[in-house]
Amino acid sequence: MRFGHIWSLRVRMTLLASVIMTALCGGICALILIGVHDRVVNDLSDRLLLYNMRVVRLVEKGQVPPVLSSRKSIFLQVVDPGGRVTAASPQLAGRPRLTDLVPPDDSSRVERKICDAPGFPDTCLRVVAVRIAAAGGEWIVYGAGPTTPWYVSRSLLLSLLAGSGLVVGATIVGAYRTVSKTLLPVEDICTELAEITSSDLGRRVPVPPHRDEIHKLAVTVNQTLDRLEAAVERERRFASDASHDLRSPITAMRTQVEEALLHPEESDWPSVAGAVLASLGRLQAIVTDLLVLSRLEAGAGGPHARVDLGELVGSELARHVHRTPVETRLEPGVLVDADRMQLVRLLTNLVDNADRHAESAIVVTVRSEDGRSVLEVLDDGPGIPPEQREYVFRRFARLDAARSKDKGGTGLGLAICREIAERHGGTLTIRDSGKGARFVASFPACPAGQ
Repeated sequence: MRFGHIWSLRVRMTLLASVIMTALCGGICALILIGVHDRVVNDLSDRLLLYNMRVVRLVEKGQVPPVLSSRKSIFLQVVDPGGRVTAASPQLAGRPRLTDLVPPDDSSRVERKICDAPGFPDTCLRVVAVRIAAAGGEWIVYGAGPTTPWYVSRSLLLSLLAGSGLVVGATIVGAYRTVSKTLLPVEDICTELAEITSSDLGRRVPVPPHRDEIHKLAVTVNQTLDRLEAAVERERRFASDASHDLRSPITAMRTQVEEALLHPEESDWPSVAGAVLASLGRLQAIVTDLLVLSRLEAGAGGPHARVDLGELVGSELARHVHRTPVETRLEPGVLVDADRMQLVRLLTNLVDNADRHAESAIVVTVRSEDGRSVLEVLDDGPGIPPEQREYVFRRFARLDAARSKDKGGTGLGLAICREIAERHGGTLTIRDSGKGARFVASFPACPAGQ
């Protein structure tokens, strides 16, 4: 079958429903048979006792005839104090005593099931024995009738089996059709998913109108396809941007070497080598940043430890010389639980970005704010328009000439910074400032005693 797993689910659900209905019908039939059987047994006992009492009155009057009248299925016997059968119904005429059953001393009546009574081989009878004190001593009156089988009667058993078979059959058909109708949207979803390819991610699975679990499944699948399409589109755009940025230094190096080779005697080879090295440096920077992004997305990194953010910023800035003077405002005791090397990379990228675009000053601030640890880098450059503050975090994002790649960036630094911040449960945003760009990284604070 095309959708074997769905068909097997139909079979399993139908089988489960049929088993449950069979068990239910079996239980109901058992209860009916038990109830009817008990009713028939009680009715037989009542009739036997009624016949016995009629005979008892005859015994009390001393008018017991040798042959007692009764229905064909009712057997009667009267036993005198000497243990002799003095009267019996026509079926027991001339036969010995049915049983030695005698009521206990504290009762005048006893009822019991006996089998293989004289004259009734391979047969069980229900016997009611009544003791009465009359002339000459204690007399015993027996009333007996065939026991009722567990199924009561064949007609009742066949009726119950036929009714149960119809109910189970209707359940099988109904369950199969219901499950098939319920799973029909799943088949449609599977069909659509099977036809969706990486080049056609705009398609979506049909959403059934009823708000049930399958509706929720279809909505979830479409949401997943939305995220997948967005991710694939990001990867395609990233691949296109990466290939463009990688091609630029390669093309520049090729052009420089080819021009020098056209006139090798006139070429300034040290200058050519310097230009080629510059392009190689840019190429290496791009490849390094791509590798860092790849490692971050794969979850790679060192162990986390408690890091004093102010101490880290102070020590790292003291190790490097920047084109623009850097002013620090470091609050002590601002702690984060983080990978120290990744925080260093975030700080370095933010300060290098500010250094490329600042006019005269960079301010790096570390502080606690609303229970969070905050790192802020502010420059006095041209700034970033509000509508482009999210765009700059995209990979290979470019703004106007004031922040173009010829300033030395790879177009990946801010994307790496945001990825690092989010990997540490934090955020990296651009906030309003009087002048320049104000980058704010916020992390969950680490308690001092942790």
